[in-house]
Amino acid sequence: MRGVARKLWSALGMAVLLGPKALLQAVAYAWGRDRLTPRGPLSPWQGVGPPVGLEPVPGGVRVRFPEAALEAVFLGEDLLRLAWSPGEEVPPYPLAEAPTPWEPQRLEGGRLLRTPRMALWVGEEGLELRDPQGEVLRREAYPERAGPAWRHRVALRPGERVLGLGERASPLDRRGGVYRLWNRDPGGSYGPGEDPLYLSVPLWLSLLPGGGGYLAFYENPAEGWVDLQGEEGVVAFLGGPFRYYLLPGPLEAALARYLRLTGLPPLPPRWALGFHYARWGLPTRKAVEEAVAGFLGRGLPLRAVHLDIDHMRGYRVFTVDEGRFPDLPGMVGGFRKEGVRTVVILDPGVKAERGFPLYEEGLREGVFCRLPSGAVFRGPVWPGPAAFPDFTDPGVRAWWGGKLAAFLGMGVSGFWLDMNEPALFAAWGEPTFPPSVRHRLEGQGGDHRLAHNLYGLLMARAAWEGFRRHAPGVRPFLLTRAGFAGVQRYAWAWTGDVESTWEGLRTTLRALLGLSLSGVPFVGSDIGGFSGNPPPELYLRWFQLAALTPFFRLHSARWTRPREPWRFGEEVLLGVRWAMALREALLPYLYTLAWRAAREGRLLLRPLFLAGGPYGEEAFFLGEALLVAPVLEAGARAKEVPLPPGGWYPWGEDGLLEGPAWVRLPAPLDRIPLLVRSGSLLPLLEGAGLALHLYPGPEGAEGEVYWDEGEGEGPHRRDRFRLLPVPGGYRLLWEGEGAYPWPWEGVGLRLFGKRLLGAWVEGKAYPADAGGVRLPPFREAFLEVKGP
Repeated sequence: MRGVARKLWSALGMAVLLGPKALLQAVAYAWGRDRLTPRGPLSPWQGVGPPVGLEPVPGGVRVRFPEAALEAVFLGEDLLRLAWSPGEEVPPYPLAEAPTPWEPQRLEGGRLLRTPRMALWVGEEGLELRDPQGEVLRREAYPERAGPAWRHRVALRPGERVLGLGERASPLDRRGGVYRLWNRDPGGSYGPGEDPLYLSVPLWLSLLPGGGGYLAFYENPAEGWVDLQGEEGVVAFLGGPFRYYLLPGPLEAALARYLRLTGLPPLPPRWALGFHYARWGLPTRKAVEEAVAGFLGRGLPLRAVHLDIDHMRGYRVFTVDEGRFPDLPGMVGGFRKEGVRTVVILDPGVKAERGFPLYEEGLREGVFCRLPSGAVFRGPVWPGPAAFPDFTDPGVRAWWGGKLAAFLGMGVSGFWLDMNEPALFAAWGEPTFPPSVRHRLEGQGGDHRLAHNLYGLLMARAAWEGFRRHAPGVRPFLLTRAGFAGVQRYAWAWTGDVESTWEGLRTTLRALLGLSLSGVPFVGSDIGGFSGNPPPELYLRWFQLAALTPFFRLHSARWTRPREPWRFGEEVLLGVRWAMALREALLPYLYTLAWRAAREGRLLLRPLFLAGGPYGEEAFFLGEALLVAPVLEAGARAKEVPLPPGGWYPWGEDGLLEGPAWVRLPAPLDRIPLLVRSGSLLPLLEGAGLALHLYPGPEGAEGEVYWDEGEGEGPHRRDRFRLLPVPGGYRLLWEGEGAYPWPWEGVGLRLFGKRLLGAWVEGKAYPADAGGVRLPPFREAFLEVKGP
């Protein structure tokens, strides 16, 4: 009876969300899907037995067991691949490179393989990953099999924290929980503890009690789970290849190496780092234009507007309802003249309707996923019954990517990929394809068990490749709800349909940090939550947090009250203005961080413990210079903030705080605690120019600025600045490189911690005022200061 009750409750929710017709489709689909879903338990788990033979192979060793074989190969001094056989193979979609074997030192009859960064010990009962000093980082037992399924156990020591695993609505330390590796739409609204969510990544980070650690990445897209409830962690997959990679710490270096393996994120167009506005429920061109005019008319800097499914003709993908959105190219072009780009939503479902050209073409071209019978699979989504492209086929990816050309020709600047878990409307049970649906998998064939978690990744790949093909020389902007390891080389991600509560805000911060620690550096959320009506204080606090995350967007469901900032009163609008002005000022800093992420794999959002700070979830670094402490509780007007070692300047102030320490900082409604690391040099936009905010430490300060034209593939420049203490003040050295000309009139300087009296450049004096001093381009300047 409880199963029936759950089905009825789920159906009631679907009725409210979708309406009666779609509800009937969702019920019919759920019944039909259950008939297509094989049932039955796994066969019993059986161990692979003890090792019975060992032989060298290039870069490593092959170990034979009675029931399996292991090939352990070093792919660098900091990268080890462990591949067990037999297993179901899947094309290596997550990988961006194919590293070659790297020859280790072989000791103790080949049982110990060592590089300058790590070592592998092959024992009688399991494997050990060791650091160069011989200390054990990870100890794992040999695995067990149950048909195509694999699992193994990893020892966990007291105080060890496990991080990563993709997007989770759980504490950042995953110890104590069980997590499903399966992309899933939670259904319009989720809160703390919901699992799984949209974007799973089988990446495990261990933070050991002494501060060391390691990274483990399982290159397996099949459904799995990670059980961290006890003194051992259990990692299991119901199929697919049991192949994984081990990387030694430090964790930030391991994550950078993982990003090189699975793909560095591309440099985004600069406009993407500004403020984006979206709303599901703007049904006409006039409504969109009025919303955009509301921001621009109030001096609120808007960089992009997103068109949700409202713009489509009956929710048919790649269509425009000309009655409600006449002359879409004219609207897009008008927005661009105002400095506002347009982003269009794309869902994968193609309405299964005779006479719909896209569907008819898809049938002729054979692009849709099929059932084992050979019939095209259809499932209910926004336009009704729909067919779904099989993105595991390169020809299908090229077909889909070609459909972007029309929107690109209209001047559209980006695409928002939704419903790509893939999600369907099901009145109960799994809201996705039945496991029996077939996929091509680059020609080798397979079912949805293997392709499900890859669907969002490969939809993003199809859109990326199509964008590059049809708009060469323009940097793509893609936003995706679902993905897998490697999605960062195609798209940004957001945290989906979180509830509009204070708990939802705290859950969002955890999800953002978890995604960053899973190798997805460009992430954000729907300001205020997606599904409800946030009170003014929650809305503002969410806005302040979002302004200091990589993706900064306001978005909500159609049944919510209007969300534009001016609708919450003058006090909230004042706080929103501060947050938006801060974001605009930080664009040179953020763009430089984005360039470093694309070049080096550096994270933008960083938990404090990655840089020597205490473990915690309520404060984080934005880059290396800024410590952000968002307010996450109603009524709070101050916040206890943990300071990592070193000096810290409260934003815009001269006073210096010393860490490690906990400090109580004011948090009035119009702003949140924000601190700058001493020794930092922050590039900020001030008016039409650039200003360097200098926050000296004992050895001065340093920083850099990356800049180019912002969207294409032309020349760029990189400028490095060093502030060195000398008697009476500081020397400021400027080294620039690159063909792009310096785009501002000179450079402004503001000094914190001491009073800046003036500057000298090539024998000419430039007196300072309360706003600092502005200088022409120089190679060396002397700053005269007053203060301790």
